[in-house]
Amino acid sequence: MALALPLAVLVALGRASRIAPIRIVTGFYVWLMRGTPLLVQLVIIYTGLPQVGLRLGVISAALTGLVLNEAAYLSEIVRAGVLSVARGQSEAARALGMPPWKVFRVVVMPQALRVMVPPLGNSFNGLLKTTTLVSVISVEELLRRTQFAVQTNFRVLEGLTAAALYYLAMTTLWGLVQRWLEVRVGRGHQTGPSRSRRIKRATVPALELEAR
Repeated sequence: MALALPLAVLVALGRASRIAPIRIVTGFYVWLMRGTPLLVQLVIIYTGLPQVGLRLGVISAALTGLVLNEAAYLSEIVRAGVLSVARGQSEAARALGMPPWKVFRVVVMPQALRVMVPPLGNSFNGLLKTTTLVSVISVEELLRRTQFAVQTNFRVLEGLTAAALYYLAMTTLWGLVQRWLEVRVGRGHQTGPSRSRRIKRATVPALELEAR
């Protein structure tokens, strides 16, 4: 997730770019990654790339596949969050003399995060369980170790139940972290006309201070 999110931000910005080649390349990347199964991508990276002279270890291949796949999905979440911010706020910030990177950091991202955090958290929750797929390229994650244990003692039900409980514990813990993050970025704060009026009154003074 830590590697996929920065790539997702770059892809989302690329898809919103005014430069056509960048939009085409990033759009093709998202289309390809979202349109093919992760399992197929992992197998191609691990067994197909060596045929063209690029050989990766099992950990590197698994990490590459997960990051590339997850970044494609996260980029759509980031793009939706950025588009949820009213364009007039960015225009007001630019009118005050802010450079584009500062407009994105100070004006757009803080508001976009309120929209992005819940789906980003859900995506990471899914990623915790999706890692089971890397066992097909011999990465010794939790499910593969469970399979080894089952082959040794033949206790299939007990072994898989234990693995399920481990995954349940991880996703539950992440759910608590996600809830904290949602509260942290303002998700669940008061919404409605009164809050919108307060935001509008506070926006211009804040932008003027940042532009100085």
